[in-house]
Amino acid sequence: MSELMVRREVVPQLDGGPQVSKEPNLLCACNRKVISDPMVRFENVTKRYGALTVLDGLNLDIARNEKVSIIGPSGSGKTTVLRMLMTLERIDEGAIWVDGEPLTHMRKNDRLVPAAGRHLRRVRGKIGMVFQHFNLFPHMTAVQNCMEAPISVLGLSKQAAEARAVELLEMVGLGDKKNHYPIQLSGGQKQRVAIARALAMRPKVMLFDEVTSALDPELVGEVLNVIRKLGAEHDLTMLMVTHQMGFAKEFSDRVCFFYGGKIAEQGTPEQLFGSPQNERTRQFLSAVLQAG
Repeated sequence: MSELMVRREVVPQLDGGPQVSKEPNLLCACNRKVISDPMVRFENVTKRYGALTVLDGLNLDIARNEKVSIIGPSGSGKTTVLRMLMTLERIDEGAIWVDGEPLTHMRKNDRLVPAAGRHLRRVRGKIGMVFQHFNLFPHMTAVQNCMEAPISVLGLSKQAAEARAVELLEMVGLGDKKNHYPIQLSGGQKQRVAIARALAMRPKVMLFDEVTSALDPELVGEVLNVIRKLGAEHDLTMLMVTHQMGFAKEFSDRVCFFYGGKIAEQGTPEQLFGSPQNERTRQFLSAVLQAG
């Protein structure tokens, strides 16, 4: 049964939105790892930019509290996966589910329509994302960056939001920098503030988009140590796009190699790094590990 996937009945495109799917109604054999009650599910997801297909019928289940790393060459669709989960990109076909609820569509008057309004905000609120270039508000201090969304989105009082922000900054080792502005922080410190800011919304899913690629080499370790701590001490589903092969091997429960908008190979770190079955995976790992 573990090698079966859920086939969803595709319904016509509605109101300018993507083709979406009805509830699961049939099982069929497929080379896909299906997880019972996944935290995240991509179901036949396709994303195009004009004539370019960036993701081609992606099927991916991620278990609750699972740590998954996505690796692959540039242009293979890795970051697009994260951006669609954050609804920063709109899918063209398929459906995405988070914590048992559809992220990409909802029912309205017995029809399936693109997700919007309260439904979208509620489901999207279960996800936090840390970006490659920090994306901190430059006119706010570290603690203010972590307070803004809990106050404006969750409706927390200023006092409660500040207490939570200080707690998180201390957790990432920046309690003494809470009143510093981003310009006063190193790249690694900015990224740790960004992690604290994402956690302030109490997400169930955390996304990391090449969070060390913009850092000086000597600052990479401090950010990876925070991510290690999150994985060890918190009940979080974590999905990470990374070029840090050693960290992906050490940290992940599963590694997915993307190529040409699809998952070319996936498995445990031991399987994928130790005995890759796909020729393109072998070529990629050989090139990356030699360069490293």
